[in-house]
Amino acid sequence: MTAPSRVFAGWWVVAGAFLAMMTGYVVAYSFAAFFAELEAAFGAKRGETALVFSISAFLYFILGFPAGLIADRTGPRPVVIGGLLLIAAGLVVASQASSLWQIYLGYGLGVGIGVGFSYVPSVAAVQRWFVRKRGTASGIAVAGIGVGTLLGAPLAYELIAHVGWRNTYLVLAALSVVGAVASGLLIRRSPEHYGLAPDGDPPAPKGSAPAIPPGLTLREAVRTLPFWSIYVGALLMSFGLFVPFVHLTPYAVDVGLGEGFGVLLIVLLGVGSTAGRFLFASITNWLGRRLSFGIMYVGAGAMMVMWTQSTSAPALVIFALVFGAFYGGFVAIAPSLAADYFGGRALGSVIGALYSGVGFGALLGSPAAGYAYDFFGSYAGAILSGAALCAVSFVITLLTPEPARWLQQRAAQKS
Repeated sequence: MTAPSRVFAGWWVVAGAFLAMMTGYVVAYSFAAFFAELEAAFGAKRGETALVFSISAFLYFILGFPAGLIADRTGPRPVVIGGLLLIAAGLVVASQASSLWQIYLGYGLGVGIGVGFSYVPSVAAVQRWFVRKRGTASGIAVAGIGVGTLLGAPLAYELIAHVGWRNTYLVLAALSVVGAVASGLLIRRSPEHYGLAPDGDPPAPKGSAPAIPPGLTLREAVRTLPFWSIYVGALLMSFGLFVPFVHLTPYAVDVGLGEGFGVLLIVLLGVGSTAGRFLFASITNWLGRRLSFGIMYVGAGAMMVMWTQSTSAPALVIFALVFGAFYGGFVAIAPSLAADYFGGRALGSVIGALYSGVGFGALLGSPAAGYAYDFFGSYAGAILSGAALCAVSFVITLLTPEPARWLQQRAAQKS
């Protein structure tokens, strides 16, 4: 009888990243349940209220860059724990707010900085522990975002009904502390730090080439076509990407389906997002990650067009599920595509730099949609503009060479 083999440590890193992202995005995507409460409490317009979420989203994408730099040097664990504790602190501040600017400070800054410092280091850590199974491992890890989306809004909605929005922020703060401890115990540095190899393979003999090529520094990566292709494509898509997470619930109220149904649509975005991370991460094996990534742009854009024509419950259910799936696929494929192009040397800072573009789109897209509604009485123009930008992102992706061919061309130029 032989002893059962131990679980490869990389899967514990995946579990830690899953918990970190689930914790952060439970809070981030609970915002839809607070939208009406904040409007009523502070007499705010939709554009002003949407800005709360947009400040947060802007920060957690922009701050992925310094968070990645720090994690590349110190390891991901302290950065992830610190980020999740910052979320808890921000929620405590928001719970005591007497005006909307204090919500901007507590939720916008606290949650934005906290998610920014926990997301990129955790997702980058997973890429270093896997090569052959990178797509699967990354899909499982970032499914934490989908589960967070699935749980956040309905949990907050029920808590608000029973204890009010202020106490709900305090409950979410306590859950964030628990998540910080649990994920911090599991997140680890690269396998080489522990004398291990990616995918659970035997460690390479001394002097042999590493399983994950060292890759490019951040300075080298930002001088390449693939970096700017991913950056600009994600930037353009993000103008419309986060609009449903903020405005789908008030949209449901506008068309007579009620706030409860609107919260259900946010749940369905989470269901679709979770499924999409697994479904679309798997198709990369036969379509390739670059083309699969481009398909996410096409699918999300098509769903935005559908949204402008959807006023019935069945149509909005289909929109939420399918749009969520393409959003989930986008998030799942992006880190692995970056690892394919740029290797593991400075992966945290590279991914963080790439996500900074998403931050600008997230900052502007949802408030612009809110102000468009305040001015025109309709979301249609803002949503269709987001769909058009997705089409541009797809074209940019098609014009970028596959990672393997690009690496070969780069090697040939150096030789």
